[in-house]
Amino acid sequence: MTIELSARVTCTDCPIRHRAVCAYCTGDELDVLEQLKSYKTFKAGEPILWRADKLTYVGSLVHGVATLSKTLEDGRTQMVGLLLPSDFIGRPGRSEIEFDVVAVTDVTLCCFQIKPFEALIASTPHVAQRLVEMALDELDVAREWMLLLGRKTAREKIATFVQMLVQRQHIAGTDLPGQALSLPLTQEQIANYLGLTLETVSRQLGIMKKNGILRFSDRRHFEVIDFPALQLATGDDSDGGVLV
Repeated sequence: MTIELSARVTCTDCPIRHRAVCAYCTGDELDVLEQLKSYKTFKAGEPILWRADKLTYVGSLVHGVATLSKTLEDGRTQMVGLLLPSDFIGRPGRSEIEFDVVAVTDVTLCCFQIKPFEALIASTPHVAQRLVEMALDELDVAREWMLLLGRKTAREKIATFVQMLVQRQHIAGTDLPGQALSLPLTQEQIANYLGLTLETVSRQLGIMKKNGILRFSDRRHFEVIDFPALQLATGDDSDGGVLV
């Protein structure tokens, strides 16, 4: 449903301003975006878009977490992506969405009707540049995920997943130890995402807790106590390669 937020946030004050598709926009360009944007909200568990839906709008996550998944003809479903604040939904130039997009938590989207947004891309190089960067970043993530699913052990998969959450949720300029972070997915959803069993996810998170790498305040909130140990557990070296 489309809503007007009770306290409408201007583009300059938006919490995703410096990471979203508008990151490089000038003041005049932000004024144009202000006139085009609207907000949509979804409750946890609600579909945002179904595969093959007509794309009438594109948008950025302002708050919340959503998943990308695909269902095979026999009913098997695989989660193929996780959308966090500042991530972009939809593809200009495409008429349909290729994946199911479902809200994991309550979600707020900053949306743009697709035709005016496509016109904006043509007239605003800063938006086009940022879209290309975000697409290339997604490609890098997809390649890393191929490595994770194909070569990494269960422990390395879990550690890499946690590290990804830390990188996306960590507040720049603050100390990592003691910062409250959240698991946006249930352990069952994490298992589906990583191609593991629920029991394996639970066991590996328990080992990290026992080893003093993570500290949980409840099943969905945690702190990283020993980031170097977490990095080591991913199987990647300090330059991003795989340890052998």
